Amino acid sequence: MNLPRSWGQYEHHADPLLTQAQFRRRLQRHGLLGAALIAGSLLVGVLGYRLSEGLSWIDSLLNASMLLGGMGEVNELHTTAGKLFASGFAIYSGLLVLAVAGLIAAPIAHRILHRLHLATRESEPKPR
Repeated sequence: MNLPRSWGQYEHHADPLLTQAQFRRRLQRHGLLGAALIAGSLLVGVLGYRLSEGLSWIDSLLNASMLLGGMGEVNELHTTAGKLFASGFAIYSGLLVLAVAGLIAAPIAHRILHRLHLATRESEPKPR
């Protein structure tokens, strides 16, 4: 499927390097998508703690934030539903951190590899 570049498709190795402004926009899109994933996950975590454990909104926010940050829970859990939710949310949170790190690092890694490929291609002898 051929999507327009504005949808995040990366340039082919034969294409020129993006300008600084285009690269900044790509970084911003990736950062905004990562922030949206984290915000959506935080919302799910808050609602999950609120509904499964009956914690206050602020305690639910604290527990969800701590799990997303990799620190662990603050409040003791009393219900089976709360423990099951926390277990699943902890596993999800660990995977989310890796996914968002990859999402943010991808444009940087691609630019470095693209630049190295262009430099390698320019140093190759031209066919006669």
